[in-house]
Amino acid sequence: MTVLVAGGAGYIGSHVCKKLHERGYKVVVYDNLVHGYKEFVKWGEFVLGDISDEQLLDKVFKQYNIDAVMHFCAFIEVGESMINPQKYYTNNVSATLTLLKVMLNNKIDKFIFSSTAAVYGIPERVPISEDDRKVPINPYGKSKWMIEQILEDYDKAYGLKSIRFRYFNAAGADESGEIGEAHVPETHLIPLILDAALGIRENVKIFGTDYNTKDGTCVRDFVHVNDLAEAHVKGLEYLLDGGSTNYFNLGSGEGYSVKEVIETVKRVTKKDFKVLETSRRPGDPPYLIADSTKAKRILDWRPIYSLESIIRTAWNWHRNMKNRYGIIKN
Repeated sequence: MTVLVAGGAGYIGSHVCKKLHERGYKVVVYDNLVHGYKEFVKWGEFVLGDISDEQLLDKVFKQYNIDAVMHFCAFIEVGESMINPQKYYTNNVSATLTLLKVMLNNKIDKFIFSSTAAVYGIPERVPISEDDRKVPINPYGKSKWMIEQILEDYDKAYGLKSIRFRYFNAAGADESGEIGEAHVPETHLIPLILDAALGIRENVKIFGTDYNTKDGTCVRDFVHVNDLAEAHVKGLEYLLDGGSTNYFNLGSGEGYSVKEVIETVKRVTKKDFKVLETSRRPGDPPYLIADSTKAKRILDWRPIYSLESIIRTAWNWHRNMKNRYGIIKN
């Protein structure tokens, strides 16, 4: 069984590649390395390419006799999507349609799609369940929701079976320290705090301390990247066993405030650093917590990493490996 992992040189994709390899699948990593790293390609053959390249995709599908596709090739920065929506609709929507077209031409009918909790927009309630209202408030979330709806149509019209996974806050790193989170520029909370703990950043900022939460700061659901990788393998096995097109939240179901995350980082790293409190950012809801009951029930998926273990693995990666790739400079 051969799986093409588009975006397999990136953060979540590389962890999924390792999990697939451990389960005995043959992996082909297809990545343009715009945000991925060749050093992360350790568990499969590598093809340098963009999902908008129809001819190359067709060649790869035929050469490797691909059975299923996993898609991690999206641009993901919410703020950037507001400033440059064309970039997000071109890559996240148009290029994905090219990928789906080539899949259909090659009679590949199993697809795992990396979606996001951003499809919900400002939630009406927490925890958020899969069938709650979808009103994304930025082009990033809109682009993901467009593909989700397209996949429903493609199932009905062409028999393309898909799983859409809506991630909450992916975090942590593989316990081996071989791969981890490496975004440039970095915008995610835990790596930003760890950069401050390492002295790479002068401080970490809290955007808003006047929310109606337990300590006034936003509350978020953090899920370990290896838990996400496990869900992707289970989703693939579900489709291979004849499962129908479906969609799932992937989160821990636990909410932690920004202040709680900062204090946990200080405890795990035994480092102190400067914390600045500043005004809210537009569009940040007070709470984002997943109801992942459906994934537990249908896929038998259960996250096993706590917030402390998420931070411990991320700290191990940050401290020992990140500088080797030149991702950050002391």
